[in-house]
Amino acid sequence: MKKITFLFLLAGSMTFAQRNLTIEEATTGLRTYAPKSMLATQWRKDVKAITYLDNSYQNLVTRSDANQWKETTLLTKDDIQNALKAKFPQDDFALRMFPFAYSWKDQNTLAFEVGGKKANYIVEFDAAQKTIKNILSIPLDAANQLPTETKNRVAWLEKNNIKITDASGKTIAVTNDENAGIVNGSDYTHRQEFGIHQGMWWNKTGDKLLYYRKDETMVTNYPLVDFGARVAAVKDIRYPMAGMKSEEVTLVIFDVASNNKVTLKTGEPKEQFLTCVTWDPTGKFVYVGLLNREQNHLKLNKYDAVSGAFVKTLFEEKSATYVEPQHDLTFLPNNNSQFLYQTENEGYNHLYLYNTDGKLIKKLGYKDIVVKDLLDFDAKGTKISYIGTANNGLDRQLYEVDLKSGATTQLTTVSGTHTASLSSDGTFVYDQYSNTTTPNEVAIINVKSKKATSLLSAENPYTGKINMPKMELVTITSADGKTPLNGRLIYPANFDATKKYPVMVYVYGGSHAQLVNNRWLGGANLFDYYMAQQGYVVFTLDNRGSDSRGKNFCDVNHRKLGQNEMADQMKGVEFLKSKSFVNADKIGVSGWSFGGFMTISLMLNQNDTFKVGVAGGPVTDWKYYEVMYGERYMDTPQENPEGYEKTSVINKANQLKGDLLVIHGAQDPVVVQQQSMEFIEACIKAGKQVDYFLYPTHEHNVSGRDRIHLNEKIARYFDLHLKN
Repeated sequence: MKKITFLFLLAGSMTFAQRNLTIEEATTGLRTYAPKSMLATQWRKDVKAITYLDNSYQNLVTRSDANQWKETTLLTKDDIQNALKAKFPQDDFALRMFPFAYSWKDQNTLAFEVGGKKANYIVEFDAAQKTIKNILSIPLDAANQLPTETKNRVAWLEKNNIKITDASGKTIAVTNDENAGIVNGSDYTHRQEFGIHQGMWWNKTGDKLLYYRKDETMVTNYPLVDFGARVAAVKDIRYPMAGMKSEEVTLVIFDVASNNKVTLKTGEPKEQFLTCVTWDPTGKFVYVGLLNREQNHLKLNKYDAVSGAFVKTLFEEKSATYVEPQHDLTFLPNNNSQFLYQTENEGYNHLYLYNTDGKLIKKLGYKDIVVKDLLDFDAKGTKISYIGTANNGLDRQLYEVDLKSGATTQLTTVSGTHTASLSSDGTFVYDQYSNTTTPNEVAIINVKSKKATSLLSAENPYTGKINMPKMELVTITSADGKTPLNGRLIYPANFDATKKYPVMVYVYGGSHAQLVNNRWLGGANLFDYYMAQQGYVVFTLDNRGSDSRGKNFCDVNHRKLGQNEMADQMKGVEFLKSKSFVNADKIGVSGWSFGGFMTISLMLNQNDTFKVGVAGGPVTDWKYYEVMYGERYMDTPQENPEGYEKTSVINKANQLKGDLLVIHGAQDPVVVQQQSMEFIEACIKAGKQVDYFLYPTHEHNVSGRDRIHLNEKIARYFDLHLKN
């Protein structure tokens, strides 16, 4: 009898061994409690084999069809380190792990970057011989390194100028601009809108470098105050506010052999956006998308790479709202006269096959699928794969399209978020996915037979450790009564349906962001679950205007940001109020950036509903935001004064009723602190009490250990004003 009692008590103690997250875990625990996975997975070129890092991060392991997909070690960190020491005995290589960001150039050649104590190195490594095939060394402070395809030279940035280093170690200066307002080769051109992710491009042979030259001397200096100095100092940035003077950008080609430069004749007006920058595979031409400042008319132009002369306009795109190019051209590997172009001009981001004369050869779009990530061509160059949406934007699946017939095949099928890719011969799929009930599954799928070989099935990392609240995905109809919206509901821990709980609505609502996904944890961060553990219903809704649902889903918000978004969020509130366990008198809202704008907007326009708000880095009036993003959605203040007036929360400060905490980073170069200062001043003038907190050293987001402080502040504010 005593023995049975002991076992019962042990089982009971195990039941209650689960605990809530700490605020530290809620902030940083996604890594600690990450489901088991296979990291840095790459298909090895021209063989049916994948490689990835083992759990120690010290070794590169492989699985292959020839070995029944069993795991074997291919290379170790020491193999890399020993080869580096042999090549550069004067440097010190204390690698902590196998290079994470590697790629396969061919079957045996691995490319990666490593850092020594004296220099950084761009390496091509022979995996079979365990020797270095090619290596380039560049200074430790070199930024934006861009090697040629053959790795015989590398371009890099030193502040606002470009330098090139070759295999012999010789370095030349491409530009020598002393004025900091002239910026060369930077990926921070047009403030990284329009899909811009680099500022330099080598041609295929690596003898000509194309680069952005950004002249921002005419853009107003904007002061950021550095409080870290003994006496606070002003650090100026160039910040083109909506309706004001913007930067002037050109594209320049540098010939390494002759040291000559030629500027592409992109013409007037000078205030235009140069996007989709792509070398012709022959090196004879350059293709550039010219987008007008109004952002409603795009021309895809062709330029001569020798003279810089305009050759022709291949095609144009126009829109009553905006045209938003996001991708460079992708040339077919076996046809220098054909390329893939991505656009959402017909409703969804689809692929279109063009020739270099501008003739549309084939539309390659598939249903309402949004192309999210373009992957690789097959070995013959006749098909290409991509990750696209499914299930009203909740899922990500792998698709393959035949370029000749236009036929599209979905290669993954289980509902969820797939990170998948095809082997180079197209016979196998590496498929890694999760969904709301599956932490992580990894398999190799035979495309022809559909047979799947499981490589990993991760267990729930919280089981027996953390008391994770129940979460479910919900569908809510938008305010126009037409569109299904995706929502996520996290129930309070130890949920009791007879009780009434306060609510935290976590919101973003702006473009290019999606908070609700059919993946592990539903796309939520652990802080959402932490708040649920503290007794809150935590709710999130992706309103119209958010990502992955097509152009029309966003266009409804043109010139009136926040209006339809708020209407949709209130449909979410209606859903919440229909639940017997929701305390309709205790609903709060929190968000950052666009979500900060939404938070304040809801607190003011729906002040009888939202009792508490925490707004981080908020836009308060779009006239204080930058040209590229702001004018796309709002036009200029001169063109749309009514829209700017209606969307400004500064003008509605007198409508504040509840408790509002505004948080900002003093070094924020994205949503400048003036945004929140103007709102605080308006609250003072209106006699409204509002709380304000500044992070002196942080930019747009509070990162690192200080984010624990931020999350604790948000949690305490909700507890103080909503829970108690």
